[in-house]
Amino acid sequence: MDMKITLQHLCFLLILASLVILPFVNDSRTLIILLTQIFIFGILAMSYDILLGYTGIVSFGHAMFFGIGAYTTAVMLKQMDATLFTFLLSIVAGMFFAGIISFLVGLLTLRLKSHFFAMLTLAFAGLFLVVAEKWRTVTYGNDGFTFRAPDIFKDRITFYFFVLTCLVVIFIALYRFVNSPTGRILIAVRENEQRTKSLGFNTLHYKVIASVVAGIVASLAGSLYSLSLRFVNTSVMTMDITLDALLMTIIGGVGTLVGPLLGAAVIEYAQHALSGLARDNPIFERWIIFFGILYILAVIFFPKGIIGSIRIMFWKWNTRLKERRKSPATLPHKKERFE
Repeated sequence: MDMKITLQHLCFLLILASLVILPFVNDSRTLIILLTQIFIFGILAMSYDILLGYTGIVSFGHAMFFGIGAYTTAVMLKQMDATLFTFLLSIVAGMFFAGIISFLVGLLTLRLKSHFFAMLTLAFAGLFLVVAEKWRTVTYGNDGFTFRAPDIFKDRITFYFFVLTCLVVIFIALYRFVNSPTGRILIAVRENEQRTKSLGFNTLHYKVIASVVAGIVASLAGSLYSLSLRFVNTSVMTMDITLDALLMTIIGGVGTLVGPLLGAAVIEYAQHALSGLARDNPIFERWIIFFGILYILAVIFFPKGIIGSIRIMFWKWNTRLKERRKSPATLPHKKERFE
């Protein structure tokens, strides 16, 4: 077991070292921006994995918390001095608001069964979207608004390293969370909520905790996203954001934390590549169709997600290896001579 953990840690360190070195080796602005977007949506997908993968909750309103973080950061940087302190304060404020709202929404909705819960979260997300559209004095409605970024982040590479640091910190924090006693109870709720209740656990309490954690992390992703664009509008609260997080989690592998990161990389790169092909080849002008085909193929060939499928293959290979070791070796025997 220790050997497996050591190998996993070694892989993570190698990948992290590669990402740190990359900007000094390849100075492509497009690549830096693409990787930054992958990191941001990786954080969003990990937050959704806490709900879907570890608690078994399907939410259609996750974009609500993403949008809260995005608007909080954008409004504070526009109304106040665009300094690093203001930006960090906006992140904390966005996470605070998202935590309060996710707590209240969780208390109101998590008592319901899965499909009723999903529909009610969609209704709450729609309510916040309408507020963002109508509160034009602050949000400027569908038109949105631009704002200045702190001077330190005018260099894309500096912002790249900041987002990468956030990704690593959030991954470590969520990894510790899901492997804590609370995380184990969330997994028990996912597997069999009634049995978990019979053991004396208040499952609503733990589901609300998962909702608050997911909302806070999604708010951080929203804050980083708005700063990466220097622009925000109501698109940050649309259903498309929630569907992206859902698909990233499913394609990468639910209940893994690493899977959503890989799913974010696959989807963001596919969007970038297909939209780039659309500029060169007329056949790719309807690139969203090819994008849908990619989703279908991923679900067909990787029903457990990419990481889940790799784990199954590794488990089968390891099982066969153990069976071979257990089977007696076929050694040549000398024929006995009877006289």
